[in-house]
Amino acid sequence: MSDRQMLPSSHAIPIKRLDAGSIPSPQLLADAFSEFIAASSVLESSYRDLQGEVGRLSAELSRRNAALTQSLAENDRMRGALEQIIQSMPCGVLVLNNGGQIVMINPEGRRLLNLGDVQVNCLSDLSLLSQVDFQALAEGASDRLDSEVCIDAGSEKRWLAIGNRTLVSSPVRDFSDSDSHLKSIWILRDITANKQAEREREAARHATALAEISTILAHEIRNPLASMELFADLIEQDLGTSSQWIAHLRAGIRTLSGTVNNVLSLKSEARSRLVPIDLATSVQSSVDFVQPIAEQAGLLLSFSGEVGTPFILGNHDAIHQIVLNVVSNAIRHTTAGGSVNVSTRRVLRDGTAMALVEIKDTGCGIPESVINHIFEAGFSGTGETPGLGLAVCKRLMTQHEGKIRVSSHINAGTTFQLEFPAL
Repeated sequence: MSDRQMLPSSHAIPIKRLDAGSIPSPQLLADAFSEFIAASSVLESSYRDLQGEVGRLSAELSRRNAALTQSLAENDRMRGALEQIIQSMPCGVLVLNNGGQIVMINPEGRRLLNLGDVQVNCLSDLSLLSQVDFQALAEGASDRLDSEVCIDAGSEKRWLAIGNRTLVSSPVRDFSDSDSHLKSIWILRDITANKQAEREREAARHATALAEISTILAHEIRNPLASMELFADLIEQDLGTSSQWIAHLRAGIRTLSGTVNNVLSLKSEARSRLVPIDLATSVQSSVDFVQPIAEQAGLLLSFSGEVGTPFILGNHDAIHQIVLNVVSNAIRHTTAGGSVNVSTRRVLRDGTAMALVEIKDTGCGIPESVINHIFEAGFSGTGETPGLGLAVCKRLMTQHEGKIRVSSHINAGTTFQLEFPAL
């Protein structure tokens, strides 16, 4: 800004043009000098104000530079602390930028992936050097679920849980170098010890289950065996009623057969091979098999197969076990003189043809408080049985893509319905 521009308009000095040869008067010179002195004072005051403003701005700039220097130093300190934390973390850490470049792998991550000091630039390089397909994991990655992978670590296996977490974008972005922004972080955890503990727990569960099964078998088999031994002695003595003892012997053998098959069915993971079968014929054969048990209990066991009962895709042995379990359960809860009726027929469910097996008894019924638990393995309403039969039935029905339903009324009997998709 010029000195003339800094003068207030009220202090402007009038300039009079002098003709050549004219001489200004002393008074005019004195007035001009006074005006010059006044303008100089104004200029000096403005200069002092300008100097003060420059000093204030310099102090503010110095203060802000000091604050910026302190902030940068604090950022460097925090960056160093964070890097030290990441380098010391007990889990592997892998950081990628927007360009897909790996900008950091901490020592634990290198150890878990057996990388050593090899330079790794991107996920494809990492996939080649390690035994983990990181590119496939990146395509199917979830911010909520970790993927579990197994790799060879010398003479043993190492299990890793690998998770990909997307980093939150900064609200201020530098579009001149967008690839430099961090995009995601991968976390690698060694879960080998967890897997080993899980295998040990599974082995302990199997051992416990084996002990329980042994107890169940000992309990379930002991009583029929004692009866069978008695009947065998009676047959040997041949008191003229050997046919009666043979019937009881047959019932005991078939009860034992059902118990053993239940244990095997419950613990087996194999699915039954399904083929087209005549459901009515298969069910009738199963009813005939369980008939001696009903006779021993003093019950009337009957079968009625409706003409037109559909064929199903099933397994005869599985159908036999289902009918045996449900009928045996009905026999146990029906007093002597009662009855159990088994029937088959064709029904429609939502316009779809189904083959239905219905088993009705005149027993004591199932209390409402326990009816929702009868298909649970190990549940027994009376505590006198191992509680495997109905659990096996539900499992076998699921393998046949069928459904098992139950309705019951106290002291008025129980009805089980087995539905199979018809062919």
